[in-house]
Amino acid sequence: MSGPFDGGPLDPDPFEEYPAGPDPFDDSPSGLSPFTPAPFTLGPALLFCPADRPERYAKAVDRADAVILDLEDAVAPAARADARRALIEHPLDPMRTIVRINPADTADFALDLAALERTEYRDVMLAKTVSFGQVEMLDDFRVIALCETAAGVISAPEIAAARNVVALMWGAEDLVASLGGSSSRFPDGRYRDVARQARSQVLLAARAHDKAAIDTVHLDITDTAGLSDEAADAVASGFTATACIHPSQVEVIRSAYQPTTAEVDYALGLLEAAASARGVFQHEGRMIDGPVLRHAEAVLRRAAG
Repeated sequence: MSGPFDGGPLDPDPFEEYPAGPDPFDDSPSGLSPFTPAPFTLGPALLFCPADRPERYAKAVDRADAVILDLEDAVAPAARADARRALIEHPLDPMRTIVRINPADTADFALDLAALERTEYRDVMLAKTVSFGQVEMLDDFRVIALCETAAGVISAPEIAAARNVVALMWGAEDLVASLGGSSSRFPDGRYRDVARQARSQVLLAARAHDKAAIDTVHLDITDTAGLSDEAADAVASGFTATACIHPSQVEVIRSAYQPTTAEVDYALGLLEAAASARGVFQHEGRMIDGPVLRHAEAVLRRAAG
């Protein structure tokens, strides 16, 4: 995934003398720390912010439900040292902050981890995750695995099974680039079939392992209607949150995830009727069974925030 950000040249990276990596003496069965992280509850609107723009940090976290400080695509390679420095020098609430780090097979990965060790941030988004083994190198963190390549999407079920993975997210543009394609969407704005399949596969992998699923960004900032439709579909399909790249997109996403008064009233009435019913029953002309009741419960959870 890429965003409309750029940066400038910077000094050499000050963290290169502090390598980071997995503990070679870890003898736990999976290679991961034995703790089980708490479920992912951030959202529904997760706003990306370039990590080399600290003057935007406070505004981003104030406007969104959580901020993703981006050390990868939003930052030019020459500016990443400055981005890591800003990450340390301008702390945000770690309970509402995710840090997107560079792919595990890049030199920036170890430098990003070294910088993170000097912060309180423990929620990381691993760009271009392709395997369970890459997640093993992040055993001190809660990981949002970004499956945005062909290899990552195919490996999504294996990645979702990792103990320290709390969520999966998919990315459309990097996925199509990894396939040798040129665009994830048709001219009318609809996703191409391969992007829709990847979105579904990542969602299914996440939910099969009881992990959160995050829908990808809508790059056309002016297309409010398109974003609203995609966010509404994300809610109906089972996504936990949606990422975005501009503060103006936050309220559109929140509105899509917030049930209407009519939806809440229907869910309450349905569950009240279910309390005195036996097995399958009829409510307002519709046959009701277990899955429909779970849908109603999900509506009330979203309404409660």
